[in-house]
Amino acid sequence: MTRHLITSALPYINGIKHLGNMVGSMLPADVYARYLRQRGHETLYICATDEHGTPAELAANAAGLPVDTFCAGQHDAQKAIYEGFGLRFDHFGRSSSEQNVEITQRIARSLHANGFIEERPVRQVYSPADGRFLPDRYIEGTCPHCGYDKARGDQCENCTRVLDPTDLVEPRSAISGSSDLEVRETKHLFLLQSALAGEVERWIDEVGESWPTLSSSIARKWLTEGLQDRSITRDLDWGVPVPADTWPELAAEGKVFYVWFDAPIEYIAATKEWADQAPQDRDWQSWWYGDAAADVRYTEFMAKDNVPFHTVMFPATQLGTREPWKKVDQVKAFNWLTYYGGKFSTSQRRGVFTDAALEILPADYWRYFLMAQAPESDDTSFTWEVFAGTVNKDLADILGNFVNRVLSFSRKRFGDEVPAGAAAGEAEAKLGEEIAGLLAEYEEHMEALRFRKAAQALRALWSAGNSYLEEKAPWLEIKTDQDAAALTLRTAMNLIHLYSVVSEPFVPASARAMRQAFDLPGDSASWVSPEQARALDSVPAGTPFTVPPVLFAKITEDDLDAFKERFGAGDE
Repeated sequence: MTRHLITSALPYINGIKHLGNMVGSMLPADVYARYLRQRGHETLYICATDEHGTPAELAANAAGLPVDTFCAGQHDAQKAIYEGFGLRFDHFGRSSSEQNVEITQRIARSLHANGFIEERPVRQVYSPADGRFLPDRYIEGTCPHCGYDKARGDQCENCTRVLDPTDLVEPRSAISGSSDLEVRETKHLFLLQSALAGEVERWIDEVGESWPTLSSSIARKWLTEGLQDRSITRDLDWGVPVPADTWPELAAEGKVFYVWFDAPIEYIAATKEWADQAPQDRDWQSWWYGDAAADVRYTEFMAKDNVPFHTVMFPATQLGTREPWKKVDQVKAFNWLTYYGGKFSTSQRRGVFTDAALEILPADYWRYFLMAQAPESDDTSFTWEVFAGTVNKDLADILGNFVNRVLSFSRKRFGDEVPAGAAAGEAEAKLGEEIAGLLAEYEEHMEALRFRKAAQALRALWSAGNSYLEEKAPWLEIKTDQDAAALTLRTAMNLIHLYSVVSEPFVPASARAMRQAFDLPGDSASWVSPEQARALDSVPAGTPFTVPPVLFAKITEDDLDAFKERFGAGDE
């Protein structure tokens, strides 16, 4: 059976992430990993904090902490939030790990030995006001391609073009704002992407046909524009050091590798961290290297601005080593989740951030909403009105109300065990066929990474239970035929159990509460196939049950007013 390797774009260490970061990488990766595990696949979900680069240094300085201490604290803070969201990483590592230093340096040596890294003199921006060379992302200016006036020196966030600082119009220091910038000469290492362009293109021709249009179009846009040789070192104190045994002069100057060179390598390194920290032997190379990884299917999740680095730069790096590193099979990219039409912004604290989200509502509210509104085909605008409408209709009215009314009514009229009642009839057979069809649709969308459509199919499964309940009306049946009412409730309870299994990727805590409502000691099924679902008989008569607390409370008008006052409503 195929083994599944899953990675999501590494969240940067500098600050708590917003909901746009969550829906653009980590959450869909977790939903998919949960689904695969339930279907019986061996699955490894790897992520880590991305800890190198100038922003980490500056944030540490502002906090009055050594950068390693700052990053360690931020890693723990982010990890706690992701656990609060129910993200089940197999390992959540750190790009500052010794494993990443080891593997990054190993890969750099291989690239150099094969002639794909070259040392070049460069003229680099220096800011007298800041007393330092400015890394690319700390130079701002106007993009020469689209005119965006807050483009960074490494990439324009607006048009996604890769830039060099000298490309910017009217450049200025992002630290001090000073436009008094000088250009001084220094030396750096360059990855000769131009020499690897043909190999990257042939590789994308082989695997890219199955990628979503968003991923493949961005990758091919880069190839069409021509791959440029890329500087892969920086003048920083914090990062993976250039190895002295290969580049002694640059090592002596304290050069470190560019964060975008070592960050994707951290996927490999974090897998080694996972293996090294285990009490038993784990073979990390079986997921990443040579024939041992032949049965691995590798899926990456990321927002669209990360696509070029993962579909072109990192594969070029892997290809240039001339070693059999596992390369990505599927790249699931997402558009932006905006906040009332404007970008979420870490630096400007615009929008809802993950820590605040968990303060006001449980994780399942956010998990379901974000996946049901996932920005797959286009950007999606977050508004409190749409959020409240989705929670109230789908979670509270359709799912939560169904669970509560079925269990509460059955306990009131038949006691604390699943009632027996009559044998299943035509209505139950019809329902079983409908459920089997919807579940097959749900599986199809999950396999294809179509998360919005998967959420729609899941919601349709929930709605089918409500339609059945309204049609059978056990509160009326019980007046004339108690066995008929018992059958309806028993069938509905089997639906609740089905929902508890198949809803787990989207709303794991609520799914657990539904499943635990039934005292089924032998209940070890990880999934329910459409064929099994058709029977609706996994919870037999006589099974003890309890009524769980309300699964989803409705968001009131007062709640909406409070949320808008706290977070704004896009009217700034």
